[in-house]
Amino acid sequence: MDTLCSRMLLFLGLAPFMTLAATPPPTHQFTLDNGLQVLIREDHRAPLVTSHLWFKVGSADEAPGQTGLSHVLEHMLYKGSGKTCADEASRILESIGAEENAFTTQDVTGYHQTLAPRYLGVVFELMADLMSTARLHADDLAREIAVIREERILRTDDNVDAAALEHFTALAHFANSYRTPTIGWMHDLQRVDAGELRHWYESRYAPGNAVLVIVGDVTLAQVQPLAERYFGVLQKRPVPRLLRPVELQLPGERHLTLHRDVATPQLLMAFNLPGLATAKDPHTVHALRLLNALLGGADSARLPKKLELTERVLNHVETRYDERTRGDSLLLLSAELTDPPQADLDEVQARIWQEIEALRSTPPSLDELERARTRLIAQQVYARDSIAKQARELATFQTIGLPWRLLDEDARALAKVTPQDIREAASTWLTRERLSVVHVQKGGGR
Repeated sequence: MDTLCSRMLLFLGLAPFMTLAATPPPTHQFTLDNGLQVLIREDHRAPLVTSHLWFKVGSADEAPGQTGLSHVLEHMLYKGSGKTCADEASRILESIGAEENAFTTQDVTGYHQTLAPRYLGVVFELMADLMSTARLHADDLAREIAVIREERILRTDDNVDAAALEHFTALAHFANSYRTPTIGWMHDLQRVDAGELRHWYESRYAPGNAVLVIVGDVTLAQVQPLAERYFGVLQKRPVPRLLRPVELQLPGERHLTLHRDVATPQLLMAFNLPGLATAKDPHTVHALRLLNALLGGADSARLPKKLELTERVLNHVETRYDERTRGDSLLLLSAELTDPPQADLDEVQARIWQEIEALRSTPPSLDELERARTRLIAQQVYARDSIAKQARELATFQTIGLPWRLLDEDARALAKVTPQDIREAASTWLTRERLSVVHVQKGGGR
């Protein structure tokens, strides 16, 4: 197939996704007098609505000695309030058929419920009460800390992969607070104080430090009066400065070797990169997203194709890059050797560098770039099939301090990236001065 025909077919395949991505549903935004930001996106395809209340507080905000506070507070929020007994809020949500959950990350703590639109006022009343009158009793805290410590043992300390990743994260984020594990270090969990947690709650759960996102079968006329009624009465309080964890310009090459009870040796590599919130030029970030997709962000990417399918020295290899962070980010590579190994970790690392150097020196073909671009744009389009995914994406942009409209402009931003942009991004950012490497070798120890 000649180049012109190839480009035409790729364009025709991309065009439907571009059209869909260019027609976002009606979205409304307003801010209550107390500072709470509210976003409403109409999606009338099903008689459901999802409510996401996110607070701009996560493990990146925690000082040494206070790690885990945000996650502990998430666990404690349902342990009783001015209107509810312990766990009563969850029972009420269950009684009206709501699916609900909560989570904590480096950047945010979020609470979300999906339910029939007629019960949205119930959710608002419960969440407004929990964010303003949570009891946070010391006895409940002691019991919940015991649960969290067991969670840490199960999910991290006794999980070889998770423990290695925790060490790796602390190494890769050399000079910023993303090195803090969301669940907290065990020695900090052993000394969480009820007064300290109360201060964290009162300072971080202020309305002005929160974003409420509603997506589903509702209108502005339905939601705004409910938001005013239940959230608008909450007192306005001072809001902490939004922390942006930023890495050193050139943190230097870092290496760590771990000996763990792994089935086969593993390799972890990461490059310190900007995110959308910290990049001087967002175009750079979109080039890095496509660079990630080309290198290892899909089964058909260069690293899996060469090292898994052709040379068969790896069982698995992938790369990840999360550009939607409040601070700087990482391009993270993880690889697992075959059993028995066909190469050692140094040899595999050298072969990976060959692929990186190829992108640093030679732009990808337009065909290869278009395939990667189509995948990313298609992911954005498919995300609209879920009201929960829509809400999560909208809330992410608002909580990291960027306008939600960037989400609807994403396909056009990706479309502007050229093969030369990919080469320049690789040459600028995938350097040894930004590299962290962890070798996980077979052997005892914890």
